[in-house]
Amino acid sequence: MLSLDINSLRQAYAGGDVTPSQIIEEIYDRIEARGKDGVWISVVPRESALQRARDLEASDQAARKKLPLFGLPFSVKDCIDVVDMRTTAGCPDFAYTAKKTNLAVARALGAGALLVGKTNLDQFATGLVGVRTPYGVAENPFGSDLIPGGSSSGAAVSVATGLVGFAFGTDTGGSGRIPAGFNNIVGLKPTLGLLSKTDMTNACRTLDTVSIFALTAADALEVLNICTARDPLDAYARTPPDARLPAYRDHAPFTFAVPQENQRQFFGNDGAGALFKEAIGELTRMGGKEAAIDYGPFLETNDFMFNGPWLAERLVSVSPFINDKPDSLHPVTREVILRAEKYSAADLVEGLYRLKILHNHISGLLDGVDVMVVPTAGTIYRIREVEADPITLNANMGYYTNFVNLLDLAAISVPNGFLPDGVPMGITLIGPAFSDSYLAGLAGAFHGRRVDRLGATDFSVPELVERELAVC
Repeated sequence: MLSLDINSLRQAYAGGDVTPSQIIEEIYDRIEARGKDGVWISVVPRESALQRARDLEASDQAARKKLPLFGLPFSVKDCIDVVDMRTTAGCPDFAYTAKKTNLAVARALGAGALLVGKTNLDQFATGLVGVRTPYGVAENPFGSDLIPGGSSSGAAVSVATGLVGFAFGTDTGGSGRIPAGFNNIVGLKPTLGLLSKTDMTNACRTLDTVSIFALTAADALEVLNICTARDPLDAYARTPPDARLPAYRDHAPFTFAVPQENQRQFFGNDGAGALFKEAIGELTRMGGKEAAIDYGPFLETNDFMFNGPWLAERLVSVSPFINDKPDSLHPVTREVILRAEKYSAADLVEGLYRLKILHNHISGLLDGVDVMVVPTAGTIYRIREVEADPITLNANMGYYTNFVNLLDLAAISVPNGFLPDGVPMGITLIGPAFSDSYLAGLAGAFHGRRVDRLGATDFSVPELVERELAVC
């Protein structure tokens, strides 16, 4: 089996070493061999996927040049619509057959990508742990007793285990980053509004984005560039400004902010703390200048996600279903969403005022900073630990993630190494809206210096290859 990173597949296809249908056959054989691994909620029938691959193979060279994702297999988190497929959002009784395909997914298909199936998630994309699902927990390839991270658990595992080349997840408070960190892959949380959030089951429509999991930062950025398009039906769609941050250039100096050391939280995991210090050292060797800043305002912003009136968005998203069939929800999901009932319209207005004050203050803290760097997560838990204390441990997962979309920031999680027991951890690079290209470039350079292994596969991080990409 080849590595499914874009460059490796392109070279193999160009050289005639393999065909898309051969890749599909191998993937489906692997899916069947893995059995019930908790990754998939639905899979495209093998023959349908093979027919799509054969149709691509029948195209001539001129047509293939217009298909930048030619033959690249991918998966879609099962809260995102694909026409004629069921969307469950992790809740069987909620399921419906989609009438349209989300625009980002449609653009990937239009670019020649091959859809394999729809993946498991924390129900209604509410959680960062990946265990709040009736479809079984997606098995973390680095330890079956470990949480895979959520809510985009199946999407991340499908990439890490070499079943697809990239995957669409979603991210509201960290769901496109936490699973990347726990699966040794890249998780790109784009600037809000670049990828359409229509034709999907939203968690919090004002804060949601489709996210991208990939084996490399370059792959994630390429998928983002191809799939970015303004959706006229998406009220929150945005067009990138003409003035954008330049792409990252290797060895170019930069300033990176980190939380003050006494505000870093690793929840008793000393190994995770040591890995983060190593990341700071590596970034310094790359030409970065460290700047420790007060993390307090970010922590206050975090609280809005699950301890404030923004929970009302989650309630609106699943009403009236949750009122009609409350027992259809996972107990923890139901408890979290129904917390919204205790907040008033006045609470929301006060929250909006406070968030604006925090946003302005944080903008000052980050003035003169090129990128903010945090651990993707402070630690990782075992499934049994989360089941015993689901609310507290899930909240711990969001310590470094929840504020990002509330503050309209872009982010990318990238592998940072392994704990002594072989479990991967990541760091997250965070920048202003529309800094996606810069973040991905810096993340890719860091990745190649820190970690050699691609996901949980036996393949190594490829050497950096210059790609002609439209800058987001």
